Amino acid sequence: MTDRRSITTGIDRPVDASLLQGLGPVVGPGTRLLVLGSFPGVASLRAQQYYGHPRNHFWPILAAIWQADLPALPYAERLAVLRSRGLGLWDVYAACRRAGSLDSAIEAAVPNDLAALVAQLPELRAIAHNGGESARAMKLTRTLGLPVFRLPSTSPANASWSFERKLAAWRAVFAAQGLA
Repeated sequence: MTDRRSITTGIDRPVDASLLQGLGPVVGPGTRLLVLGSFPGVASLRAQQYYGHPRNHFWPILAAIWQADLPALPYAERLAVLRSRGLGLWDVYAACRRAGSLDSAIEAAVPNDLAALVAQLPELRAIAHNGGESARAMKLTRTLGLPVFRLPSTSPANASWSFERKLAAWRAVFAAQGLA
């Protein structure tokens, strides 16, 4: 028999335990920009780390923006750098069914309680969606009273954008929010 106990998504929302479970938010009291992905891929879930796939451009993009060798740091230290610079991370979905890592395979998605998280971040100035699937939640995030941006996905599946083109788009949003 399948275990159907209720578990939490990070902010008091029960989720069917038979679904894949996402990661908790990475935020601090000084979070000014919140980057939202869709849902962690297989490599990220296995490692229990945001952007854990070695070909994902997320960490190299931040390294280029901040002139810091983030990929060389242990994961906990990378997260400490993010928090110290005012960057938060989370995902639009708390849980889902998905074979593989592609966003197009996400089924039965359970949203995270973005409004509750935003209410806990008094310094938050903007939200940025990492990729198209995350950006589907822009209808919701635009109701939260903050500027909302759509960034190109850092996923290796987004091969139509070069690293340099992704970096330019990310750098512009970070600079506008005082994080570059």
